[in-house]
Amino acid sequence: CTLVAFCCLQLVAALERQIFDFLGYQWAPILANFLHIMAVILGIFGTVQYRSRYLILYAAWLVLWVGWNAFIICFYLEVGQLSQDRDFIMTFNTSLHRSWWMENGPGCLVTPVLNSRLALEDHHVISVTGCLLDYPYIEALSSALQIFLALFGFVFACYVSKVFLEEEDSFDFIGGFDSYGYQAPQKTSHLQLQPLYTSG
Repeated sequence: CTLVAFCCLQLVAALERQIFDFLGYQWAPILANFLHIMAVILGIFGTVQYRSRYLILYAAWLVLWVGWNAFIICFYLEVGQLSQDRDFIMTFNTSLHRSWWMENGPGCLVTPVLNSRLALEDHHVISVTGCLLDYPYIEALSSALQIFLALFGFVFACYVSKVFLEEEDSFDFIGGFDSYGYQAPQKTSHLQLQPLYTSG
């Protein structure tokens, strides 16, 4: 029950993130969120149906999910050679869109810059000021929450799949495979086979 509740919490967090990534046209996170939602549903199904293989797949996906979210944190905080001004990885280099939080963050005031030489065709340049929390930090916090949930989900999934595997190993088939061991019926020598004739 705890793992199902935790998976539901992950599902809500992933759906919330998916909505804001759709609003910001962030295609790479949209694809990753979709895969994550499918993996969480698989984890819920594996828990409810006592399928340890599904839980193992779910746990393996969570390892990849932690790596993806660590990359997002590094990308938005511009760790190393990553640059938001140069790299449009999140949109697969198909557009110049940024995070939805860039213009719609808490307390942000958006002012269009008129007659800017930086504007490309059918694009406009804006100035964003007064934000209580800049959008890279909002994106990094969102990814940190995803990592936190994924780590707990991983631990729960490993534990529950271990319990399911132990139950499968100790299952008593038709009352014959118990801890005393299975003994086949002894072959008796006085049993004689007779041919069977049918009239037809």
